[in-house]
Amino acid sequence: MKKILLIASVDFHFTSFHIPYIEYFQKRGAEVHIAARSGERTKELESMGVIFHPIDFSRSPYSPKLFRAFAELKNLMEKERFDLVHVHTPVAAFLGRFVAKITKTEPVLYTAHGFHFYKGAPILNWLIYYPMEKMAARWTHGLITINHEDYERGKSFHLKRKDGLFYVHGVGLSLENYSVPQNFDKEAQKEAMGFKESDQLLVCVGEFTKNKNQRQIIHAMQEVLKIDPSIHLLLVGRGEEEEHLKSWVEKLNISKNIHFLGYRRDIPEILWAGDAFILTSKREGLPRAVMEAMAAGLPIIATDIRGNKDLITHGEEGYLVPIGDIEKTKEAILKIMKDSEQVKEMRHKVKEKIKTYSIENTLLEMDKIYRIFINM
Repeated sequence: MKKILLIASVDFHFTSFHIPYIEYFQKRGAEVHIAARSGERTKELESMGVIFHPIDFSRSPYSPKLFRAFAELKNLMEKERFDLVHVHTPVAAFLGRFVAKITKTEPVLYTAHGFHFYKGAPILNWLIYYPMEKMAARWTHGLITINHEDYERGKSFHLKRKDGLFYVHGVGLSLENYSVPQNFDKEAQKEAMGFKESDQLLVCVGEFTKNKNQRQIIHAMQEVLKIDPSIHLLLVGRGEEEEHLKSWVEKLNISKNIHFLGYRRDIPEILWAGDAFILTSKREGLPRAVMEAMAAGLPIIATDIRGNKDLITHGEEGYLVPIGDIEKTKEAILKIMKDSEQVKEMRHKVKEKIKTYSIENTLLEMDKIYRIFINM
């Protein structure tokens, strides 16, 4: 029986993105091990038959916890002798590849869900993470990227295999979970949420952080509402910036049109009730929230950054706006909320574009990669 080791900083990384890949290995008779920080999702993974190894990885490359994590991971790899190691998340991935090197465990694959060094990244990110990745690349048999900027960057790395650089269409999305059902009553859903038929709903899903940059949307909405007061912004999520944003909305006197919905489990229904989606992040790898909105058929407004640009072509599936540009964000919102022929075409185009990012397609892409490195 083949033994597969998957490594990431925390357990919910796997329940959020990698359940289909765990099942992929299990269907082929492999024994799947996971090394990650234990949390609320550990029991869910163990219930799948996964062998879970609680290792307290830190997301910070400076944490003294990493010395203990190194020792535990070294003991694990020496004991189990894995046939394949697949690492995720920057710090855990670096440590995993280093330990694999010194224990002569191979092959090793790394999925970069978005390098911390990118066009426009803080200089500190380049000083810390770029040298780490250049070094770890030499211990990596396969580097898997999910956006084109990272793929191009990866061409400068010296991997253990010259043909070890790959591009895949993300980690995969179950399109049927987000596609609008034929019997869905949009107006009834809007009414149930407290909105009128004439109200237009702009949806944003994401953690409230400085990186997600909801301030840009709120600032733009202040200007939008001077022109069209029928537009409402639905902000879904939680986070450290939430209370600051709520206070700011109150001061701007636009709280009637800005709605904080908190953490929700009914994301598909909210998207189906919406008219457009917006995400103004400063950094993304490949934003799942945008992909979910595309599967629901919503035209997109997004910042002109890595990841967003892979999903959206300006004027085709939506509009790309510069980070911090309030005027262009306002213009994009007003354009996309008009039921014009161009916007109708965008709704069609997003549903066509997202098909390439389906879980069925990405599993096929990953199957081709896995078969290069392991026979099952």
